[in-house]
Amino acid sequence: MALTADDLQHIANLARLEICESETEAYRQKLSTILDMVDQLSAADTQGVIPMAHPLDMAQRLRADEVSETDQRALYQQNATQTEAGLYLVPKVIE
Repeated sequence: MALTADDLQHIANLARLEICESETEAYRQKLSTILDMVDQLSAADTQGVIPMAHPLDMAQRLRADEVSETDQRALYQQNATQTEAGLYLVPKVIE
């Protein structure tokens, strides 16, 4: 699929990009090459191909869902200037 200079300017406008005249032809050719590759991929026969969730055929190693740290809120709140009912009290910032 060959893009025209007008197509390229339209795409650049949609992307809010400014392309100077000297760069137009190079960008047009590169984008046309990319669109040609997409056309080739779209033409590939994918009948019978099972969709993959991951390109590597391997199981994910997951750790056990277990508590590894204990609650130490009371210890941490010993350093706070003011606490109440397990919450930190801070001065009002916004009037």
